[in-house]
Amino acid sequence: MSLAIGVDVGGTKVAAGVVDSEGAVLATALRETPADDPAKTVEVILELIAELRASHEVTTIGLGAAGFIDAERSTVVFAPNLAWRNSPLRATIEQSSGLPAVVENDANAAAWGESRFGAAREVDSMVLLTIGTGIGGGVVLDGELYRGHNGMAAEIGHITVVPDGRRCGCGNRGCLERYGSGRALVREARDLADVSPDYGRRLLELGDGGPEGITGPEVTQAAQEGDPAALEAFEVIGTWLGRGLASLAALLDPDMFVLAGGVSHAGELLRRPTEEAFLSGLTARAYREAPKVALAELGAEAGIVGAADLARRR
Repeated sequence: MSLAIGVDVGGTKVAAGVVDSEGAVLATALRETPADDPAKTVEVILELIAELRASHEVTTIGLGAAGFIDAERSTVVFAPNLAWRNSPLRATIEQSSGLPAVVENDANAAAWGESRFGAAREVDSMVLLTIGTGIGGGVVLDGELYRGHNGMAAEIGHITVVPDGRRCGCGNRGCLERYGSGRALVREARDLADVSPDYGRRLLELGDGGPEGITGPEVTQAAQEGDPAALEAFEVIGTWLGRGLASLAALLDPDMFVLAGGVSHAGELLRRPTEEAFLSGLTARAYREAPKVALAELGAEAGIVGAADLARRR
């Protein structure tokens, strides 16, 4: 059985796993991401690879990185939430590990994982959104991962939704991830609790009394308890995401949208308002079969599974 290591490099954590040819994850390892230091991030990746290789014989390594990857799938050209700039990641990993490697955008890797082994395994065309610190995207059309001319397609989080809106880490203003990401969810909840402490009482309790103590898990917990302020925060980001999906459907007409990433663990709290806003804005809704809006099935392992499978297919 051919085994590969998949590595998912995000803005807050680096997760790695040994994956077999059926998409099963046999072992995992996790570290925090030293996001402001590219060299230390590479060190963390190599530590995880060494840890997993100590107990499993693997033949290749796939890396999903949160950033713009060149068409050769070797260099991280730019990573808005990391410090990589024109970093030759594949060459560095291959030289240090002695194994062939491939570098892919993390959301592309997650999309491929869900397309091959997860929520979209029964359809030919899908769009995945990873909703976490920022928003990533991946597109599979007619069974093939779509990367674009420069290898930088599907940067859904950096579609402009508000001209001259909030400044984004990519350098532009008004990007979708500034309105529909995990950071946006927390910002919305903190604002609600700050301007209306009575309305946001439960959020403040969970945040140790002040808006600055409110984080994503607290917003999700409060929403699960039925807290109106937390539910409103999910409604707000779901509305932005749904509008984004409607625009993507007009362009790509996929079979399915899949919501992944940390915020998607809130389940229907996120999926329902997203789907409602999507259907409300879907072009020619009465004359078409609307794409399904589903939650990812592979969870946090989607990027690991997809990166490993892409490496095996290189």
